[in-house]
Amino acid sequence: MNLPALILAAGRGERMRPLTDHTPKPLLAVRGKALIEWHLEALARDGVREVVINTAHLEEQFAPRLGDGSRWGLRIRYSNEGQDHGGALETAGGMAKALPLLGDAFWVLAGDVFVPGFRFDPEAAAVFAAGDDWGQLWLVDNPPHNPLGDFVLDDEGRIQRRTEGGCAGLTYSTIGLYRPVMVEGIAVGEKAALRPCLERAIDAGRLSGEHHGGPWVDVGTPERLAQLNQTH
Repeated sequence: MNLPALILAAGRGERMRPLTDHTPKPLLAVRGKALIEWHLEALARDGVREVVINTAHLEEQFAPRLGDGSRWGLRIRYSNEGQDHGGALETAGGMAKALPLLGDAFWVLAGDVFVPGFRFDPEAAAVFAAGDDWGQLWLVDNPPHNPLGDFVLDDEGRIQRRTEGGCAGLTYSTIGLYRPVMVEGIAVGEKAALRPCLERAIDAGRLSGEHHGGPWVDVGTPERLAQLNQTH
């Protein structure tokens, strides 16, 4: 059995307009199925059974499309930020709101990345759950739109800040394992970005990392979506 997972699906997707004017970005089709369905299939394949999806923009479309998750052998529950708080709470705020549905350790992944080869490894989840890190992030080689990366992964598997003028780091894949302490102090309904939480974890020596070398696309523009659908 694997840990539960939170799929982040609340954002407006401004850079994807006009496609996201009528469809939430995670429900846009990639190679014949919704982007979020690739995640649901992978989570189910790797033993995850509990999934929470946070929603805000056009959130009324998710439950009719995905249901309760039974078609994948999952139980899906929804954390409705639009209905409850009037809009998206950003990543850390969304995590804080969803904590009662997630437990002591959990996967977090963005609903708008395409990463078909990623494994939500039960062994990695078990090792993380037994340790004392606040988070473990999977990093990828830098895409053209983020040439300097986000963080440095050192030789001991610890994540460090990338300093201005320093060497290029790696890019956060938006997939990670987390504990509730990562968003400690953030009230339910509060808008809060994740980056300050990650930097606090780095400073406390509580953030580890892994390099994912497989395919990964941040489906952030209509052009990237079109390119994915042209290549199989």
